Amino acid sequence: MLRPAPVLPPPLTSLRSLLALTPLALAAMSVGAQTLDPEAIPPRLKPARSLDTARPGSAEQKPALVLEAESLKSQVDAQTFAQGQVRLRYGDLLLRADQLSYDQTKDLARAEGSVEVSRNGTVVRGPSLQLYLEKFEGEFVSPQYSFALTGGSGRAQRLRFIDASHVEAQGATYSSCPVEEGSGRPAWQLTTRQLRMNFDANEGVAEDAVLRFYGVPILAAPALSFPLGEGRKSGWLPPNMGLDNRSGFELGLPYYWNIAPQRDATLTPFFMTRRGAGLDSEFRYLEPGHAGQLNLALLPRDRIIDRSRWDLRLSHDGELMDDWRYRWRLERVSDDEYWKDMPRRLQNVPQRLLPADFSLSRLRSYGWGEMQTYARVQRWQALQGLDMAAQFETPYQRSPQVGLRLNTQADDLVLAGFRPWGRRARLEGGLELEYNRFDLTTSRQLLDPSDPLGKKLLPVPNTGERLHLLSHVSLPMGGAAWWLVPKLSLNTARYRLDQAVADGRTSLGRSIPTFSLDHGWVFERNTTLFDRAMQQSLEPRLLYVRTPYRQQDLFPRFDSAAKDFNADSIYAENQFSGVDRVSDAHALTAGVTSRWLDAAQGEEMLRLGLVQRFLFADQRVTPDDKPVSQRVSDVLLLGAAHLDRRWWMDGALQYSPEAGRTMRSVLRARYAPGPFRTVSVAYRLAREQSEQVELAWQWPLFGAAERPQRRSSAGSCSGAWYSAGRIQYSMRDRRLTDSVVGFEYDAGCWVLRVGAERLSAGRAETNTRLLLQIELVGLSQLGSNALKVLKDNIPGYRQLSSDRSASSHGIYD
Repeated sequence: MLRPAPVLPPPLTSLRSLLALTPLALAAMSVGAQTLDPEAIPPRLKPARSLDTARPGSAEQKPALVLEAESLKSQVDAQTFAQGQVRLRYGDLLLRADQLSYDQTKDLARAEGSVEVSRNGTVVRGPSLQLYLEKFEGEFVSPQYSFALTGGSGRAQRLRFIDASHVEAQGATYSSCPVEEGSGRPAWQLTTRQLRMNFDANEGVAEDAVLRFYGVPILAAPALSFPLGEGRKSGWLPPNMGLDNRSGFELGLPYYWNIAPQRDATLTPFFMTRRGAGLDSEFRYLEPGHAGQLNLALLPRDRIIDRSRWDLRLSHDGELMDDWRYRWRLERVSDDEYWKDMPRRLQNVPQRLLPADFSLSRLRSYGWGEMQTYARVQRWQALQGLDMAAQFETPYQRSPQVGLRLNTQADDLVLAGFRPWGRRARLEGGLELEYNRFDLTTSRQLLDPSDPLGKKLLPVPNTGERLHLLSHVSLPMGGAAWWLVPKLSLNTARYRLDQAVADGRTSLGRSIPTFSLDHGWVFERNTTLFDRAMQQSLEPRLLYVRTPYRQQDLFPRFDSAAKDFNADSIYAENQFSGVDRVSDAHALTAGVTSRWLDAAQGEEMLRLGLVQRFLFADQRVTPDDKPVSQRVSDVLLLGAAHLDRRWWMDGALQYSPEAGRTMRSVLRARYAPGPFRTVSVAYRLAREQSEQVELAWQWPLFGAAERPQRRSSAGSCSGAWYSAGRIQYSMRDRRLTDSVVGFEYDAGCWVLRVGAERLSAGRAETNTRLLLQIELVGLSQLGSNALKVLKDNIPGYRQLSSDRSASSHGIYD
């Protein structure tokens, strides 16, 4: 199902739950004081918020009606009068009034004096209401209304019920702000001369609609259409605005087109002061057997570079007969500088490498396991630019990739670290047979980064074909607190290259076996930590790997790269990803992890770990092709702590005993003492590569002391200032990298967000964008999408209006 589009909500959207009432069915009563038996005990009703719509076994589908009052008189097929604290219940509808009369011959109900109608959190009040029940035709005079869903309220001069599906309101208003002293009006208010609502068509039309902010009109339309419920409705959406140093001020006016229940589109004409006018478009579809989304951003003429520019994105998934599935992922742009000038429109990360990926696969399950057949074509658009020093090495393209995978039952779980506690030992295995054709996006040579003069070029990488076979067999076994997994693997590959290697060959091949033995234990005991009952575990683990040496210097590296040194890779059998490189090994990896769990809730409070690899022989297949003779690897230290609910800390540290210093480290800490209060710090070090510090926060500045009372009451709109942001600083380059800093003013019924976002576009280039957004709580958000920027960048960020805004519940998002 397509998600609802972010349509501007109507001033009376939530009245749908009140106005879409079915005709009432009154049961005739004959109640008179003179007929009552003074000795009889009057029946008592059981209090309930709603009544059943029909008695069990009855064909009647209308809800039962219950009428309560201090005085109640009724004549069969004539008149019914109720006076004094009148309460009428009809399903989930509750009507209160000082007095009520019902003419059964005309089917007309009249309520007078402090009339109040409530249903599903919507409350409407007025001096009088008259309604023809069966036709649901009538009028509510001078009603006031409030909506629990959005926290908003308003009033109208007159509300006329045409029938159960059509309503008209004259002089309607809507706001989530209380009336301020002095001005006599709310901070913001939406007014309309006439409002027509058609619930069958899910359509509302507001004539002469004006949105005012402190009395100043900020949005006006002669006619504004909107959906009445959570469904989708064609119409104009709130404008988009932005300002950055490369394109200037940008204004977009999105129009949402509800084409069909399974198709919709959004067209956004925009204008950039420096570049000119263009169009952003999005088309979504959800059909039987396939679904997807197509985006096109078009700038017919960029005035800065005097040419057309565009961005095309396609995402599509579908099913074919016989369990075949296919998938499209595509993004292409007009030029290499697009990612610098208009990064907000790019979807892919990284933005300089754009994919075109088509895949076809089928997965079948059998009694012995699973079989997957697949084919794929993968190509890239590399946005290199003209600066040779800023160019980068692109990955190989697969044109095509065709393969077959076989796995026995539960084998994937074993490979993913599953501990077969209590399982009987049995043989498990897998096989992968795959053909690839590898080529490159361009034959352009890159500069050698090791050349101080910047003139030496790297050789053009080889291209060609590869057929590989990966297979393994294992015998997992274990008990309640231990596991042992012996495993035998084989990596076989054959190559046919387009360029000859150093010895003149174009055809190469090799087969490399690997034996591994994974063994571990889990010990547990009850203990205490900081006077809290804990359960502590001690988890030692050993991994022995034996892979013979095979010379691989002449083989290409189509998809192989050195794995990062972390808790997963140090327990891996091969220190390379992909197929083309297999590290020789005669090594033992030994580590231990200890965890402290809260005995009552089972929450992990503290975790400490230490891992190290020991070599019994030199390792000759390495990432830099230099043999490793050091018998003891770097030590990997791991830790995480959550001893206090306000504090979270975790980190990983790679320490070299030979160099006597830390080679890599990642340290993070977050302090969150309460809602809308969070500060996080991170430090990342990769020796001789990068060193970075990051600070992120959301914190009140002033005026927030009475915010909790204001959130639970509609009586005040006094404001509170907050700051939010994330700053990244490169200590190696001594400059700020991608960062965002913002301020938020929360007035209770509206929120103002201002800030700036800085994105790196190279070592000496940046893209700086100013952010300005006004959120009218319970209505919509106007301006640039500052809220999304803050959510995406700040760990633990929470929307200030999350408990007051309809958008936080996904209604208008």
